[in-house]
Amino acid sequence: MPSDISALAESRCRRVLVWLVPLLWTLGLGLWGLSRQDSVWRDEAATWQVAGRSAGEIWAMLGHVDAVHGLYYLLMHGLFEVFGASTATLRLPSVLAVSVTAACVALIGRRLAGFWSGLGGGLTLGLLPAVQFYLQEGRPYALVAAGAGLSTLLLVSLLERGAGRRAWPRWAAYGTTVLVCALLNWLSLLVLPAHAATLGWVRAGRRVWLRWAAYGAGAVAGALPLILFSRGQSDQVSWIPPLAWHMLIGPGILLAIGGLGAWADRWDGSDRSDRSDRSDRKAVSVAAVGLPLLAVPQLGLIGLSLVQPLFQDRYVLFSMVGLALLIGAALGAAVRACAPRLPRAAGLLVPGAAGLSVLALLPVELDKRAPASRIDDVLAVAGEVAGLKRDGDAVLFVPAARRDTALVSPGAFGGLADVALAASPAASATLKGEETDPARIRTALLGQRRVLLVTDAEKVAKPPSAERDKAKEAVLREHFAVVADRQVRGRRVTVYERRG
Repeated sequence: MPSDISALAESRCRRVLVWLVPLLWTLGLGLWGLSRQDSVWRDEAATWQVAGRSAGEIWAMLGHVDAVHGLYYLLMHGLFEVFGASTATLRLPSVLAVSVTAACVALIGRRLAGFWSGLGGGLTLGLLPAVQFYLQEGRPYALVAAGAGLSTLLLVSLLERGAGRRAWPRWAAYGTTVLVCALLNWLSLLVLPAHAATLGWVRAGRRVWLRWAAYGAGAVAGALPLILFSRGQSDQVSWIPPLAWHMLIGPGILLAIGGLGAWADRWDGSDRSDRSDRSDRKAVSVAAVGLPLLAVPQLGLIGLSLVQPLFQDRYVLFSMVGLALLIGAALGAAVRACAPRLPRAAGLLVPGAAGLSVLALLPVELDKRAPASRIDDVLAVAGEVAGLKRDGDAVLFVPAARRDTALVSPGAFGGLADVALAASPAASATLKGEETDPARIRTALLGQRRVLLVTDAEKVAKPPSAERDKAKEAVLREHFAVVADRQVRGRRVTVYERRG
C-alpha cells in the first residue's frame, strides 16, 4: 500500500513537472534580454504607436489599413492603458504566449509518447531559432502559436477520450480557439487542414469528423468577414517578393528534421507506460499530430504564395509546435532505448540535450537579443534627433513611414515642424499620416533655415519612389548643404542648412 501511494504521488508530480518546467524554462528565455538594449524596430513601432491611440481612433484606422491585426491592436491598447507604454508591456504578451505554447507541447507529448517526450518537446520549443526571434516580438505571431498549441491539445484529448455527448465543451473551446487565432491572423486557419490530416492519419470515426467539420466551419465563418475585408487592403503585403527556390531551403530543412522525428516515433515500439489510457494506443501518435502540424501550414503557405506572394515564415510560426513535438518524440525514443542498459544516464539525456543546445545556440541566442537582429531601431534615431535639433528646425521623413520614430518618441521631436504633414496619423486614420502635395512641400522647405531628414541608413535605403519624397530630396540637394550626418542601427538623420 505505501508503495502504491508513493507511485501515485510520483506520477502526479511528473504530470505537473512535465508542463511546468518547460513553461518556466521558456519564460526565462523570454525575459533574458527582453528590452534588446532599449531598441524597438519598425514592425514593433507600428504596434506601439497604434496601441497608444484611443479605441475609436484604432477602429477608424482599421477601415483603411491593418484590419488583419485589429484584435491584436485593441488588446495591446488595453495593456498600454493599464501598464503604460514600454518595451516590457510591448513584448511580455509574446513571452507569456510562447511559454504557454511550450506547456501545451509538453502536455501533448506526454499524452502521446510519455514523460520524456513531452519534457523534451516543451524544452525544445523555446530554443528553436525562429521561435527565439518572435519570443520577444511586439507582434501577434506568438499569440497565434499559443492558440495553435491549445487547439491541438484539445483535439488530441478529444481523439483519446472519444467524442461523446459530454465532449461538446471541449469542441466549443476548440472552435473558439481557432476563431480567436484567425482574428489575430487569418492565415492561422491553415491549422485546420493540418488537423484534418491528423484525423485522416488516425482514421477518426464519422462522429469526430462531423464535429470537427462543424466547429471548424464555425471558426471559418466567424473569420470570413475579416478575411474578405482585409483582402481589400492587400497593398500592405505588396512588398513581399514572389516565391523563389531559395525561399524553400528553410522549409525543406524543417521538414527533413520533422521527418526524422516522425521516423523515431514510429520506430520506437516499446511500451510507453506513462502515457494516458486510451482505447487504441496505436491510433494517435506524435507523428500523426506533429508532422501534419509542421508540414501542412508550410506547404499551404507555399501554395498560396504561388497565387499571391505571401511567403513569410512568421505567418506560419505556429508550425514550430509540430517540429518541437517531433524533436521531443526523438528524444523520448532515445531515452527509452538507453534506459535498459544505462538507466541513470537515460534520466539525464533530455536535460543534458537541452543544456548542450543552449551552449551550441548561444551565438544565435545573443544575436536575437541584440538590436542588430532587426533591420532598424526607431528609438536610437530618436535619440540622435534630440541631440541634433534646435528649436524652430523643420523635420522631414523619407519615406513617410519613417515618421514612426516621432510617433513612438514624440518628446525627442518637440519643437520641430513637420512641414510635409497635412494630417496626423490619428486624424487621417492611417499608420504614417497624410502628407501635402509636392509643390507645397517645396514651398514650405524653402522657408526653412535648418532641416533634419530622418531616413533609412545607407546600407538598407532604397531610392525614393513617391513624388513627394523625390521633391523633398530635390529641394534639399539644390538649396541646402549637409552640416551633420548620423547613422545608427539602420536609421539615419542628416542635418541640412540653407545655403547663403
